[in-house]
Amino acid sequence: MGGFTLNDILATRKPRDSWWTVFMVDPLACRLALLAANHTSVTPNGLTRLSMLVGFASAAAFAEGMLVAGAALFYLSFTVDCMDGKIARLKGTGTPFGLWLDYVGDRVRVVCCAFGWGFGEYSRSGDPEFVLAAVGVVVLDLFRYINGPQLKRVKDATRALVESRLDGQCVLAESVLRARPRSELERAAGEAAAGDGATVVDLQKAFHARFPWYDRFRVFLVRRRVRTHVMSGIEFHAAVFVVGPLLGARALVPVSVVAGGLLLVFEMSLVYRVWLAARQVPDTAAEREKIMI
Repeated sequence: MGGFTLNDILATRKPRDSWWTVFMVDPLACRLALLAANHTSVTPNGLTRLSMLVGFASAAAFAEGMLVAGAALFYLSFTVDCMDGKIARLKGTGTPFGLWLDYVGDRVRVVCCAFGWGFGEYSRSGDPEFVLAAVGVVVLDLFRYINGPQLKRVKDATRALVESRLDGQCVLAESVLRARPRSELERAAGEAAAGDGATVVDLQKAFHARFPWYDRFRVFLVRRRVRTHVMSGIEFHAAVFVVGPLLGARALVPVSVVAGGLLLVFEMSLVYRVWLAARQVPDTAAEREKIMI
């Protein structure tokens, strides 16, 4: 077996991740991944399948009314799910099929766990709100994972359109800033231009003009390896399948409603940002200065 160190594992973490993963899961997942890498021959796909099996156990526990056990198993399932990517990047053993398996496994786990506590609590209480909440959880989860790739397509199309309008390559301000504040935008733009001669454009001018506090928030999170979408699908799952069950059956519906509302708010904020950026694309040469640094 390999002689990997914890630093090797830490190097495989994503540059930015959800705050739930960064603070609540990765500290354990990294250490378990180190043990798996050094003492087993488990593959990333094997870990994904294990994560699904533990997820099914979580759904069964929810259905039987064992909410605390279900929450613990869901957390364990997600922790194992976080290990597969680390092992894949560490050993170079990831496969294209593994991407599909990981994605579909996550969706199946959510559906099973949602209906596990939804129909389980309905059978014990006769209250249809549990079933309606479970359906809402599944619909919102699907919406989140449909909306994300579509927004990425729009962002890529916007960038491609800007490049064509500027008659050459361009670099987005977000790419050169990363963890730096926008107050350093001009210096960062100069460095990028000196590096490869590319024009630096800022498609987020309109958004930051409306929300000047956002940049300080962004820098604070990025420097801690946390992405700015603070209520993503991962936090939604954590609220619905870990926090809610730990608080008891009476908390399942309220927690799901609040978490679902926050998820929608943050998804709409992403849509709003992408919409504003798309509107920044210049129609004529005279309008190019609007987005150039």
